[in-house]
Amino acid sequence: MPNSSLLNEFLLLAFADTQELQLLHFLLFLGIYLAALLGNGLIITAVACDHRLHTPMYFFLLNLSLLDLGAISTTVPKSMANSLSNTRAISYWGCAAQVFFLIFFILAEYSLLTVMAYDRYVAICKPLHYGAIMSSRACVKMAAAAWASGFLYALLHTANTFPVRFCQGNALNQFFCEIPQILKLSCSDTYLRELGMLVVSVCLSFGCFIFIVLSYVQIFTVVLRIPSEQGRHKAFSMCFPHLTVVSMFISTAVFAYLKPSSISSPALDLLLAILYSVVPPTVNPLIYSMRNRELRDALKK
Repeated sequence: MPNSSLLNEFLLLAFADTQELQLLHFLLFLGIYLAALLGNGLIITAVACDHRLHTPMYFFLLNLSLLDLGAISTTVPKSMANSLSNTRAISYWGCAAQVFFLIFFILAEYSLLTVMAYDRYVAICKPLHYGAIMSSRACVKMAAAAWASGFLYALLHTANTFPVRFCQGNALNQFFCEIPQILKLSCSDTYLRELGMLVVSVCLSFGCFIFIVLSYVQIFTVVLRIPSEQGRHKAFSMCFPHLTVVSMFISTAVFAYLKPSSISSPALDLLLAILYSVVPPTVNPLIYSMRNRELRDALKK
């Protein structure tokens, strides 16, 4: 039975068999990747250069854009390079690195979205204490905690996945190295590993989800008491982009990893992977700039 250490490479999913369709896939992913680079790059530049945006909300938004760039840069460039060179191969250590960095960026983003929910809660429910609670030092610590949680979780996941033994070939039914697809190639008894990581993942995800829900319950309770319609509209405008991003993130990522095996199919797995790894980094800048006048004015400059 071959050990994982003897496996030199994995074969990723090819989107098409003909060179013309592979070129089309390359151009499509190139357009998506450039859009993500442009959108997130503009937000990072605007927040860094415009002193009016040096506030906790935009500081966290800058971190979110950095994480989005990291997440899409982990998967899309390799898939484009494979299509252009007409190959499917990714090295064993390249696959391990891809798993680590993708989980790192996605989990850190989820943690950061939780922190951003707390920021909105303090801004709306405790406006008089906002400056004291969300000080520069506190914001840096919260952002650092989000990045650190992503790092530790990714390290745990990667270390739990790659010591297994592979004897079911090396072809992955996905365009990047995804843990469920990797475990399908294992000939080891991975039940306890999967169960342990599932428990950790569910506890962490559910804890963040409950925190976000409770924050928004209190936010909406306060907003609905605002007598001015303009005040309510302003408060909802502050929350709408974040709530949209959170809803999209949770619905796609959670369903991709926790969906019942009875409804699993290669086409559905591929669609969900694109929805949680490629689409959010591309559309998040649009969502945050669409109803944010300050950010739009900074981007125009």
